[in-house]
Amino acid sequence: MPAQDIPPVSETASLRTLARLTFACFVGMLAVGLPLPVMGLYVSHDLGFNPSIAGASVGIQFLATVLTRGYAGRMADTLGGRPTVYRGIAGCALSGLLYMLASQLPLHEVGKLAVLGLGRLAVGFGESLLITGTLAWGLGLLGAQRSAKIMAWVGMAIYGALAIGAPIGLWLQEHGGFLSMGAVVFVLPGIAFLLINGIPSSVPRGGERRSFVSVVGRIWQHGVGLALQGIGFAVLGTFVSLYFDSRNWEGAGLALTCFGLTFATVRGVFSSFPDRFGPKRVAMVALLVEAAGLLVIYSASTATMALVGASITGMGSSLVFPSLGILVIRRVEPQVRATALGAYSAFQDIALGVTGPIIGLAIAGFGYSIAFLVAMLSALCGFVVVWKIRATT
Repeated sequence: MPAQDIPPVSETASLRTLARLTFACFVGMLAVGLPLPVMGLYVSHDLGFNPSIAGASVGIQFLATVLTRGYAGRMADTLGGRPTVYRGIAGCALSGLLYMLASQLPLHEVGKLAVLGLGRLAVGFGESLLITGTLAWGLGLLGAQRSAKIMAWVGMAIYGALAIGAPIGLWLQEHGGFLSMGAVVFVLPGIAFLLINGIPSSVPRGGERRSFVSVVGRIWQHGVGLALQGIGFAVLGTFVSLYFDSRNWEGAGLALTCFGLTFATVRGVFSSFPDRFGPKRVAMVALLVEAAGLLVIYSASTATMALVGASITGMGSSLVFPSLGILVIRRVEPQVRATALGAYSAFQDIALGVTGPIIGLAIAGFGYSIAFLVAMLSALCGFVVVWKIRATT
């Protein structure tokens, strides 16, 4: 299927448009990142629920995101990226409003928890549409020939917002309480709306619309490869602090910082590699690099060695999503690209959601280091899965 399916756009103009789209996505995703470290604390300390309920208050967002990926993709394919992003922004703003209501309404703790749950569902819905819509909008305006750059930039916006949003959310909670955090979450999507105002709409493609199940059947290998890569990030984010603590090491917080810095640097500097050297080849090399980084963490004898491993893991993780995403785009017709990307992303959502509980069972029997061994083996399995994908479709 030809990649250049729209009239070429100058590189300067395309970068300017992509910068606006991704910055708006970044601002919108801050509404997702701010509450993440705050929600569990609020549910546990302020409302008095046990840790399992506090964890569920965070994880219910994942459920909403996974369940709406197909809906988001079909909307972007049939209506275009702009209305999909607008509805995603509205969902994120609604979550902020519900957070504020939960903190102020004269309800019993269970009632407040129910309102918070609605807010978490709203932000999961909003995140799904915001990300899928942004990708579809960028592809519709700039063309599939720039798909690697589009996915790399959007990925940086997402991870950057989650990384920066967490400490901002904690600061707001500490200085202004849960209400102030909710208010900022409510305002941020409005800023994102202003940023994208004036960007031209992309015209949806005509043609036969395949069912979501049919699309999944065509890209499941790519999704499985992505999910196996995502296990490394899930393990690092969930267990690295406990791993450091079990070894009596200092600097656990730096592990995610090292991961994030190398992840963002590689995404920004080497975003053209999938197009230059082939997306399948880049994905395979990236998975091997990720596996090497996880092996370094697993075998680390010092905190410094573990931090080096986290940095290498970030380097490897960075280019898997855009590389396999290019293959997904080539695998399906233009009129179902957003649906395919939504289905593809759902595999990573599932991996991030199930890794913690499953790996936790292994940790109970073998200690925290086993988590990084399992993640390394998962990345190697991902290499095999990607190797079996046809390079051209």
